[in-house]
Amino acid sequence: MKALVKTKPEVGITLQNIPVPTLGPNDVLIKIIKTSFCGTDAHIYNWDAWAAQHIHLPLVLGHEFYGEIVEIGKEVQSYFKIGDRVSGENHIACGHCRNCRAGRAHICRANISVGVTRQGCFSEYLAIPAPNAYPVPKDISDNVASILNPFGNSVHTALSFDLVGEDVLITGAGPVGVMAAAVAKHVGARHVVVTDVNEYRLKLAEKLGATLAINPLKTSLSDVMKQLNMKEGFDVGLEMSGNAKAFNDMIAHMNHAGKIAILGFLPKDAGIDWGEVIFKGLVIKGVYGREMYDTWYKMITMLQSGLDISPIITNEFSAHDFKQAFELMQSGESGKIILNWD
Repeated sequence: MKALVKTKPEVGITLQNIPVPTLGPNDVLIKIIKTSFCGTDAHIYNWDAWAAQHIHLPLVLGHEFYGEIVEIGKEVQSYFKIGDRVSGENHIACGHCRNCRAGRAHICRANISVGVTRQGCFSEYLAIPAPNAYPVPKDISDNVASILNPFGNSVHTALSFDLVGEDVLITGAGPVGVMAAAVAKHVGARHVVVTDVNEYRLKLAEKLGATLAINPLKTSLSDVMKQLNMKEGFDVGLEMSGNAKAFNDMIAHMNHAGKIAILGFLPKDAGIDWGEVIFKGLVIKGVYGREMYDTWYKMITMLQSGLDISPIITNEFSAHDFKQAFELMQSGESGKIILNWD
């Protein structure tokens, strides 16, 4: 089969012919139809310091996909059949640690990650444990099915706190932040403000329902609050930027007893005004991945109840044109980018 493989500790990847994955007794083999890019793939492609520390070569990249089941392991129960449409959870949990047994498999201590610590989905076929494959209903398009994994990051973060009637601040207008804005509006937030310095993605945020999408270098959050007739501050913050300055700006404009969910990876040396956190009585929650599998259930039902995230998909390429796709992603002038493998 053809696959996009990282073979050397340098910038770039190659399209190669490699063996089809071996199917374990509890696995399903998926014919990959569409995949989408993630920031993690960019780290590996560019071979930055994070990739050099965490990635073992050779590695097939990718963990966001849509496909159809073509083979089923002999121990898999009958909940899947040949031809089923599936996306999938890329975090493979051990099932035995304290968190797994308590229903918190997304923070399993022995997590194995598709496309990071085991072979990924940027290939014509992928084998994963059957419980990690998630059925895609007929009324979900192929394109949207290919971005369910990152959409789940948005849903997990956005639904960390009650949003009904609340004023929400999202720092970072990457695809996950923009989809979180759409979720917040869908579930009943009053105002949803998104901040970023990338004008292209700010426009995407507005397209997906943000009340305001602003560049904080041009418009202050204090001015935004006046414009929206907000009196006390934001009730819920969703940190998606990984930018310490943006995070501190969020803290400064949170209401007392406000709640913040952090998905963005802040620098280790990020300074935080802990006095603001303490005296305001803020609640801060770290978010990782998707809750397995309640987040998946909720993202499907929201899509079926009218939430439209399709505008976040801005470009499609053949898998053979992966270099062009990577260059576009890294330019910042795109939303989610899809590679077609079928």
